[in-house]
Amino acid sequence: MGQQEIDTRFDYHQPDQSQQTRMAGLRAQFKALAERLDEELPVSRETSLALTYLEQAQFYTNAAIARREA
Repeated sequence: MGQQEIDTRFDYHQPDQSQQTRMAGLRAQFKALAERLDEELPVSRETSLALTYLEQAQFYTNAAIARREA
């Protein structure tokens, strides 16, 4: 893996203003989808997992922006 990749994965990456703005926009879209899923799907294990994976997708979206942009 190497030290650079370890640093990329485990160091804190302060997003700049542009990145924060993009993250906020994406977060709003993830939240809107979560709200729609919550309204339209029955309470179930599957719904819970769908929301969990959506939450993970939001996390990785933010991580991609903060960690991988030059």
